[in-house]
Amino acid sequence: MLVKLFGSAVYGVDALTITIEVDTPGGKPDYVIVGLPDSAVKESIERIISALKNNGLDKPRTRIVVNMAPADIKKAGAAYDLPLAMGWLAATGQIPQEELGKYVMMGELSLDGSLQPIKGALPMAIQARAEKFKGLILPKQNAREAALVNNLEVYGVENIKEVVDFFQKKGELKPLTVNTREEFYDAQNDFEFDFSDVKGQENVKRALEIAAAGGHNAILIGPPGAGKTMLAKRLPTILPPLTLQEALETTKVHSVAGKLPSNTSLVPRRPFRSPHHTISDVALVGGGGMPQPGEISLAHNGVLFLDELPEFKRTVLEVMRQPMEERRVSISRAKVSIDFPASFMLIASMNPCPCGYFNHPEKECTCSPQMVQRYLNKVSGPLLDRIDLHVEVTPVSFNELSSERTSEHSDTVRDRVMKAREVQEKRFGENEGIYSNAQMSSKLLKEICAINNIGQTLLKTAMDKLNLSARAYDRILKVARTIADLDESQAIKPEHLAEAIQYRSLDREGWGG
Repeated sequence: MLVKLFGSAVYGVDALTITIEVDTPGGKPDYVIVGLPDSAVKESIERIISALKNNGLDKPRTRIVVNMAPADIKKAGAAYDLPLAMGWLAATGQIPQEELGKYVMMGELSLDGSLQPIKGALPMAIQARAEKFKGLILPKQNAREAALVNNLEVYGVENIKEVVDFFQKKGELKPLTVNTREEFYDAQNDFEFDFSDVKGQENVKRALEIAAAGGHNAILIGPPGAGKTMLAKRLPTILPPLTLQEALETTKVHSVAGKLPSNTSLVPRRPFRSPHHTISDVALVGGGGMPQPGEISLAHNGVLFLDELPEFKRTVLEVMRQPMEERRVSISRAKVSIDFPASFMLIASMNPCPCGYFNHPEKECTCSPQMVQRYLNKVSGPLLDRIDLHVEVTPVSFNELSSERTSEHSDTVRDRVMKAREVQEKRFGENEGIYSNAQMSSKLLKEICAINNIGQTLLKTAMDKLNLSARAYDRILKVARTIADLDESQAIKPEHLAEAIQYRSLDREGWGG
């Protein structure tokens, strides 16, 4: 008997429906799977046989042939166990096949028949709804994630016996419904950290406020213990809340990577990713035989924090240059090319020298000038050019640390940031894909960042003295525009430019002292 049912495969951050055909042509018991399955799919035979046996179901006693179409796309992973098992049961007459074609099914089977969680449930649900399937059957751990998609019945199951009883009309499965908006908005402001935890460092807080308001990249440079990591971890608390669309994009990436916590629906807050400096270039930007998103994509719509920047391998840092400009990364292989979103804010931190105390007001640096320069040379000029704000972090004095004065709370700073972002949203309303000043193209820069003669003279002087590149010139204008937005000013004034130039003072030529 020939049976046709459906599964799903994830490519990039989207899903593709897989048609699974199961036939029993007769002959000695044998199991053949065709259609470019990988080893995990082929191994499903043993898992399915044990799962069926341990749930009182008969294993096939005839030849079984399975075709997975489209046959030119590789099928990877153990998530096809459930649809293959149901196909076997229908082809051997143990369950009726009439309703099978109305559902997409995915799930990895344990030997006792229980279902293990899978990756990519959200894009699978989106594709199932787009192709007008009645419902999606998948492991219970992934049900809340898939239930974000309306107009689709999502059934979370714990054991294959529940699915068999459902199609045999012996049991009932209840579709899961999730109040997406309520859960999303309730969790948006639930932060562990707050800007008020940081004593002193008002100049650095101001720089991070500008970075948040315009979506700019920033680097913090200072001695150990000055508060660089502490400040960076609190940056998400002053960023504007995710919109539902941004949350959906972010959740898709985390779903595909298998990084979404179990029983979670949407990612409610902007992600903060902080990979260790031993990370490889593939782990950072994404890749692999079946391309998976890397850290820059997991930080999409959020913050990527690179602590101790010079300790990262140079090749790792250099592969970020193109994604930082294009806000996406393309992974190309012989048979497939996949785009992953990568619109993130880069926040980096570093010491000024190997010992960490170069230019320290109290402690003496033990590094020679050559050692300092060699350490700084680990970070390339082209990468620094793409970082808008270079901020010097100085040690906090005892008086500031012991002060009882309460610093500004994140909520207060966030309100100012959101006002500036609203101005930018109106400004770029007709420009698709541009939402902040940092994303402005060169053409828009000329229209939006016009400066007067005094500003031109100021900028020219800075360019000559700091020996800045053309890209740095653009970055200064973008930062000045953000400062003007925070100041609720229509025009970019000389004082806005002066502050923006100040944040380029750590460009390469000035680092050596």
